Amino acid sequence: MEQKSIIIIGAGIAGLSAGCYGQMNGYRTSIFEMHYNPGGLCTSWKHGDYTVDGCLHWLVGSSPENNFYRIWEELGAVQGRRMVDHEEFMRIEGAGGRVFIIYTDIDRLEQHMKELAPADKEVIEEFVEGIRACTRFDPPIEKAPELYGPIDGLGLLSRMFPFLRVMRKWKKIPIQDFAQRFSEPFLRQAFPLSFDLPDFPMMGMLMTLAWMHRKSAGYPIGGSLEFSRAIEQRYLDLGGQIHYRSPVSKILVENNQAVGVRLADGTEHRGDIIISAANGHATIFDMLEGKYLNDEIRGHYDELSPFPPLVQVALGVARSFEGLPHSIIYPLEKPLTIAGQEHKSVGVEIHSFDPTLAPPGKTVLKVLFLSNYDYWKRLREDSERYKAEKDGIADKVITLLDGRFPGLANQVEMCDVATPMTWERYTGNWRASFEGWLITTKTFGMRMSRTLPGLKNFYMAGQWVEPGGGVPTAAMSGRNLIQIICKQDKKPFATSIP
Repeated sequence: MEQKSIIIIGAGIAGLSAGCYGQMNGYRTSIFEMHYNPGGLCTSWKHGDYTVDGCLHWLVGSSPENNFYRIWEELGAVQGRRMVDHEEFMRIEGAGGRVFIIYTDIDRLEQHMKELAPADKEVIEEFVEGIRACTRFDPPIEKAPELYGPIDGLGLLSRMFPFLRVMRKWKKIPIQDFAQRFSEPFLRQAFPLSFDLPDFPMMGMLMTLAWMHRKSAGYPIGGSLEFSRAIEQRYLDLGGQIHYRSPVSKILVENNQAVGVRLADGTEHRGDIIISAANGHATIFDMLEGKYLNDEIRGHYDELSPFPPLVQVALGVARSFEGLPHSIIYPLEKPLTIAGQEHKSVGVEIHSFDPTLAPPGKTVLKVLFLSNYDYWKRLREDSERYKAEKDGIADKVITLLDGRFPGLANQVEMCDVATPMTWERYTGNWRASFEGWLITTKTFGMRMSRTLPGLKNFYMAGQWVEPGGGVPTAAMSGRNLIQIICKQDKKPFATSIP
């Protein structure tokens, strides 16, 4: 029987995952990637002696305590890789020396919060019990949801039943709303800064802290690009092919059946199955010219919000920052304006826990600001103004951090400012989103179709069909899709661990 061929658009985590599982299951796969590195948004870059990481803060499935670990093993991403489990998720400072520490140990977190706000004992216990409930849940990975039959569904329901009540309650409550239940003003102000996104559901926070409590959401030493390269190597070892600097401009369709791709240089490549693991907007409206749509899909792009883009300022500092936590948020005496938006606090990530990112005795610091895509898109049309804006932001951040860490300004050896235009240029992600569809109380748990109406032999994978996005979700998306294709081809789905 002739081996079927699969063309995959995009060498991000979803595309690499689909490629790996396609190769494991006897398909002949080729990946076409616009950039010259793997990983898509899961990337890092060198700046002198320093490495700037653009993605991973923690990785769900970093230990066998979580089902996702099996996927990372199959993709060759965790073998021999050291993980760091932080004692603190985040430290949020306030006026008068007050500090809210989000410990990753639940008991320690509960004790600390009750010391901060003894009058809020009942609200704190409700919050902590929510985290504890989530520690008893692992996401099922055995089978793609589309392949569940009645018996599978009953089995899943029985495993999920104790968790459903927790899910129903907490997925509907935005963090900002829950914070208002605290009577302690400082806690009420500090609590929502932990996930400072519009309408972000409490469920997302609870699950994150539950995984961290179980030490299954650690940080992989080496950073994002090295993590992606490990999966790339797994794919190549399985016999897959990657074509870098090969942006796809059009998906070829004949008789409403996807048959190949045309690259920006005009060359065409044919395949039996086409998978787009690129951003959804470019796939649907550019590569397919908006010809395969229905009201539901159009509504996603008209009505749903993607994660907002970021301005990231990274500094290489000749200083070790020993004894300091890896993540600190602190208030500003005067609001700071970045790219036309006002910020009343600043968060700094201190990457001293990863010695691969800086020379000995030196450290990479990162500051992130949510920003506005349209502002930067207009600004990019004038290269001088664009550069001046970046330089001005760098100066503001260095001055701010020097106030918090005296002497820092004279120790800065490297400064790197990435704007939404940086992410768009290197990844093509729609509106420079840093993850895909924003997770909200409305989109949490939402399902989207992997296919387009009226188009055969075509599928989508990744964070534009998986609201909430993230690296683990992208990897599972690729795995699930190949499982679906295997089912349609009446062949068993096989996996292996290198």
